[in-house]
Amino acid sequence: MIETEWGRGMKSLIEQLYRGELCPDEKIASGDANFQQLSQKLSQTMEHWKKRHTEADWLELEAMLELYAERQGMELASAFSYGFRLGAGIMVEVLTGKDNIAGKLSAFPDSTTL
Repeated sequence: MIETEWGRGMKSLIEQLYRGELCPDEKIASGDANFQQLSQKLSQTMEHWKKRHTEADWLELEAMLELYAERQGMELASAFSYGFRLGAGIMVEVLTGKDNIAGKLSAFPDSTTL
């Protein structure tokens, strides 16, 4: 492992990015105290729904939920990209003292934007 300026043997963010080790979508976890409770309620509701309806109804709902999850993933990617550019723009403004850079960078077209 390469030593960094931090001196703890941790890889730099640039090296992690280069090696494909940064996976923000795998690291996202809600800090909201109600997240776990809501997740359990969703699982229970899904199980209840599955038991009360036909297999065909369940498969139809499952297909719809997969489409919803795919769309939600696209929205999250777009939000991440926008937030990253906005944060980078803010840092550029802070470091250069030039105004309106953040607005220009955050408005840059994004292929993941809906």
